Amino acid sequence: MKNKKMKKEEIKDEEINVPVEKNQCEENNETQSQPKVKKKRTINEISIWRILAYFIIYSVLGYIIETIYGMITKGVWESRQSFLYGPFCGIYGLGAVVMIICLHKFPRKFNTLFIGGFIVGSIVEYVVSLVGEMLLGVKWWDYSSMPLNLNGRICVYFSVFWGFLGIYLIASLNPKVDKIIDWIKSKFKTYKGLKTFVMTVFILLMIDCVSTGFAIEFFLVRMIVQNDIDVDNKELVIEQYDKIYENEKLSKFIYRFWGDKKMIRTFPNLKINDKNGNIVYMDSLLDIQPYYLKVHDKNNKNNEEVEVDIRGE
Repeated sequence: MKNKKMKKEEIKDEEINVPVEKNQCEENNETQSQPKVKKKRTINEISIWRILAYFIIYSVLGYIIETIYGMITKGVWESRQSFLYGPFCGIYGLGAVVMIICLHKFPRKFNTLFIGGFIVGSIVEYVVSLVGEMLLGVKWWDYSSMPLNLNGRICVYFSVFWGFLGIYLIASLNPKVDKIIDWIKSKFKTYKGLKTFVMTVFILLMIDCVSTGFAIEFFLVRMIVQNDIDVDNKELVIEQYDKIYENEKLSKFIYRFWGDKKMIRTFPNLKINDKNGNIVYMDSLLDIQPYYLKVHDKNNKNNEEVEVDIRGE
């Protein structure tokens, strides 16, 4: 009898244990069948695609700000874009992105935001100016006549502006931009669709940026040789001119898409330094109106004085 009881108990134990083993197997299968969640690529906890969206949005806002500033200070509506095509002012996009990455964790620390904006904005402005001059031989802006400037690339006046912009950007503007981005995101059926859209726009921007680099280089080489501007390494510039413009197909392409009018209208404040350090404005060498529309005569000056103001002399 005892043996029979023992066998029954063993059978019961086996019956109880079997389902447990099945449950464990099922859990393992479920775990294996669950898709692995891909880690988002981020910079300081901000996704890459959102950073690209910031660059695009703030480049457009920068273009609007610069255009209005030009109308107020110069009395003309002129191009303030960084690239050949599209309403984008890249320095604002780049400056905003760097500020957001560095300062977004301090939304209510206004002193930190001001100092951070002052420093980050000044560094971005200096680097963009330096790179433009080193790679393209062009001066985007010149603060040499302003007090407390550094090599004419940055000055305290605009650095303070960057500081206040840092406060407004992080504490007020960017949260609103995030809401807009989230709203746009909700209009896409899939997250992948949104990323594809942002990446497409950014890639087109980069193509525009590279095209702009070539166009400016071809234009400056042409202007230096045709106007006999005395610059450093002029013999090399002449050799470069011959290689470019003796190529019939390339020359036709340049004059068709990147002719003098297109370049002056797009970059009305384009200037270079000659061998003696004098600033030469490209629009002063061509009989082309460098702006789209005259809004008003600044301080009721005559046309000649307004033209002098436009060239920054």
